[in-house]
Amino acid sequence: MSESASETGKHLRNVRKRRGLTQPELATASGVSLSIIRKLEQGERASARMETLRKLATALRVPTMRLKDGSTEDGPTAGTEARWEAVRHALERPPLAPEFDDDMPTVEGVRSALTASQPFFKKDQFAELARVLPTLLRDAEALGSEGRAVRVRLLQLAGWLMVQTRQFDAAEVALQRAMDDASDRMEAAATVNTLCWLLLRQGKLDEALTTAIRWADETEPRISRATPDELSTWGWMLLRVSAAAVRNSQGGQAKDALKFAKAAAVALGREYEPQNDFLRTFGPTTVLLKRAENASVADLPEVVLRLANTIPKEGLKPTSNNTNRHFLDVSDAYAKTGQYAEAFGKLTTIQKSSPEWLPNQAYARTVLRRIVEGRRTLTPEMRRMAAAIYLEI
Repeated sequence: MSESASETGKHLRNVRKRRGLTQPELATASGVSLSIIRKLEQGERASARMETLRKLATALRVPTMRLKDGSTEDGPTAGTEARWEAVRHALERPPLAPEFDDDMPTVEGVRSALTASQPFFKKDQFAELARVLPTLLRDAEALGSEGRAVRVRLLQLAGWLMVQTRQFDAAEVALQRAMDDASDRMEAAATVNTLCWLLLRQGKLDEALTTAIRWADETEPRISRATPDELSTWGWMLLRVSAAAVRNSQGGQAKDALKFAKAAAVALGREYEPQNDFLRTFGPTTVLLKRAENASVADLPEVVLRLANTIPKEGLKPTSNNTNRHFLDVSDAYAKTGQYAEAFGKLTTIQKSSPEWLPNQAYARTVLRRIVEGRRTLTPEMRRMAAAIYLEI
């Protein structure tokens, strides 16, 4: 029995008893099976998924983090650490002094190389990124103070990539280095945006919420005079507030933050990509996607499907930060409502467009597991999908 699971079970049992509920009553109120509740309280389960803890916390009317102790998030999938070893070394090891006869990198040369690599980030071409990033990171480090701006941008992207592939220690290193080099509030806020996502993926909901609120306050502009960059930066901080709050069973705060994010999006009037930073694209469609995501987290599949029908297809961009995540929410909603063919169809759409992205998503395994458990028979396509995303069935 792990210490983390033991502590989670103790928290659950203590709160349940203070609420005067029996285990069967909590099972009924939360929708979590009685067997899972018993195993958690007795320390027989090694971990609990965040979705399970959120349902229990909502029924008990406490923040999710009141029940949680230790991370419940999956680590990197098989082969990931080996693939990215050179990138991690470039991020984590002290810079080496260049050899006397080395061609020294230039700011313009590194900037051009980074620009050329942008399509790999946008299209989730991880194999290409694993190949080009180590040299880019070493060259950017060698630029010194003159290369600060391009180095910050590269570190932000590398940090995002490490979060995406669930290499959280390396992500922290990259993002901290980007923060140390940031020259102004807006540049720092772009890094904090990814940092909040890292904290969410680690299950550190309280820290994510506190960080997002602080930076939302620091970046709040006067709407009537705000530039598009200021509106998109503030809007994303509000979306991070909402994401952390809804996962921490603080629905009212999540709704309020989303309302202010919508106001920022309305003021923009369109999807806006600040300084060609695709990670921070923000506008009315982005807010709609995040509203559907919140409904998914709150276990409201019918709402997810209704909202999906209102999202303008021309506003969707095929990146892992928005469209693919939204398609996972829609797939999950279909599965929860018994529409298994439609659910698998959405997974297939994602796999075709982003075959290197999907295996890194624990959420995808959750959705496919739900489909598998709901069907009487499995198709060969489902078995191949399970193998591709590392789901044992």
